[in-house]
Amino acid sequence: MRSVWVVALALFAGAALHAQAPRPGSGQARTAKDGVYTTAQAARGNAIFEMRCALCHGEMLEGAAGPPLAGDEFLGAWDTQPVSALFDKIHATMPADAPGTLEPTQVADLIAYIMQANKFSAGPAELAIGADALKQIGLVAAKPAPAIAAGGSTLTFPVTGTLNQVMRGILFPSSNVLFDVQTKDPSAGSKGGTAKGDATTTSTRYGDVYSPWQVVDAAAISIAEIGPVLMQPRRCENGKPAPVDRADWKQYVQGVVEAGRAAYRASQTRSQDAVSDATNTISDACANCHRVYRDVSSAATRCTPH
Repeated sequence: MRSVWVVALALFAGAALHAQAPRPGSGQARTAKDGVYTTAQAARGNAIFEMRCALCHGEMLEGAAGPPLAGDEFLGAWDTQPVSALFDKIHATMPADAPGTLEPTQVADLIAYIMQANKFSAGPAELAIGADALKQIGLVAAKPAPAIAAGGSTLTFPVTGTLNQVMRGILFPSSNVLFDVQTKDPSAGSKGGTAKGDATTTSTRYGDVYSPWQVVDAAAISIAEIGPVLMQPRRCENGKPAPVDRADWKQYVQGVVEAGRAAYRASQTRSQDAVSDATNTISDACANCHRVYRDVSSAATRCTPH
């Protein structure tokens, strides 16, 4: 795990990595849309879910103490990942009070029920439990993240703050919540005031309102959704216009959006190590952009590429 000095993020700007690995799931031959489970298997999974999972994940899979297992939030977190990743996650870590106690066939039945709840149609054959077979199935069809339009930004609402204020008001606190996870496991906190007593890190300051993992989820989402805001024409703190029409700026904004999406997928695994690893992508994206637009000898020349 690489340590990150959060004070270096006073002016956060994301950057795309110059060489990105293929997205998970891009090589699957089939997806959950191809009818990879049976209705009988989903019925068995429903019974297991009610006994072992509903307390944490909600009776309708809407999420409670644990994350949701149905709907856009769940599908966004597992988008294009192989079913084997979900299988391994459930088999190794669930249920939370007795991890590793589910048989492989029970895990497959649970995944069948999760697919049914997410409105994927059943098929003629049951979902198998072999790792090789599951790796060939994507949870959903690959959908690349939409690229930012090449024609420049569109002003939808009047801007209020400078680019620096947007960074400090949205990206700085959100990124620090994620960096907090490097040293403080959100699973150790709880909703209801316990975490509030230890407010030394950002993610624990809201422990009396939301669970620590919900705070981490929200921080990652705020970064993933920041693209349109960063593409609005506005001024930098030194009065120079933000470089929203430059090709490299569009690339950097796309990079921070992808970093936020990666952090959100990591947060949905409820793994401290996974989120900590994802913060490295955020840190790299930030540094790449800073080298071009922030790290200059004088504040008067910021927002000017060099």
